[in-house]
Amino acid sequence: MPLHELPDMPEHTVGFRATGLVSAEDYRAVFDPALDRAIATGTPVNVVYILGREFDRYSVGALWEDLRLEAQPHDSWGRLALVTDHALIAEVIHLLSFVLPGHVRIFPTDAEREAVDWASASPE
Repeated sequence: MPLHELPDMPEHTVGFRATGLVSAEDYRAVFDPALDRAIATGTPVNVVYILGREFDRYSVGALWEDLRLEAQPHDSWGRLALVTDHALIAEVIHLLSFVLPGHVRIFPTDAEREAVDWASASPE
């Protein structure tokens, strides 16, 4: 499966690594259940999302699923750390960050540990 939940994430933080072509089914099978479990705790959820060198692209359905997830109540979200060297994706997220729920920060692929540390830290 091109979307994997990362093990051993800090408390109130979920992480994902995308590789290859990510589809809507990948979101429904991996992202949705993990996010639902995290939101059910009642604590804002922090997300680390890694789009490394192995990531190719999203299907149209996956893009729709992503938009649907971002429509969750804003108090459900804490921090989103996007880890990627894909310039176009980073630029789009940067441009949309003011409408995305929670605090968003983009990290290069060689800064995965820093992304996890930032996402799981208490907000300033």
